[in-house]
This record gives sequence, C-alpha cells and structure tokens, in this order.
Amino acid sequence: MLFMVIERFANNDMLPVYQRVRERGRMLPDGVKYVDSWIEPSFARCFQVMECDDLRLLQEWVLQWRGCGVTFEIVPVLKSSETREVVAPHLGPA
Repeated sequence: MLFMVIERFANNDMLPVYQRVRERGRMLPDGVKYVDSWIEPSFARCFQVMECDDLRLLQEWVLQWRGCGVTFEIVPVLKSSETREVVAPHLGPA
C-alpha cells in the first residue's frame, strides 16, 4: 500500500529533522520503503510517499522521530492509474 506522509515542522524549522537524517538516516523499519518526497518552499511541510503493507511499521517509524519538532499525518493513497481502472466501468461509452 502507498501512503502520503505529511510532515509538519514546528515553526517551519526543518533543521532538527535534517540533522537527525544526517546522523541516523531515514530510520525506516524493514518493510517500509521510501518512494519520494517534496518540500514546500516555506519549509512548513514535507510530503513523502511511503510504501508499506503493515501500518504498525509506519507507527514504529513515527515514534523514532519524537522530540525533533515534527508531526505526521499518514494518508492512504492510490496511484491515478489504479483509480482510473476503478472508475472506467462507470464512465459509459467514449
């Protein structure tokens, strides 16, 4: 399953998070795959796509980031191509 992980940095300060990444890496448990990420120009939020079949592993990952000024929102997502397959039978003739 794919998840959009939205990280919010306290006071738009991403430096504590970047410091931890530099020191410890992404700290992903086995079974969680980092796909890609994007940062807002204001440094307020980071949008990451993660792949994982067991949500408890994402919970483990989030717990490792306690204390560095970041909060997480985890949203299950589907690829657009997968959604098109679901929607196609409901569209009628082209």
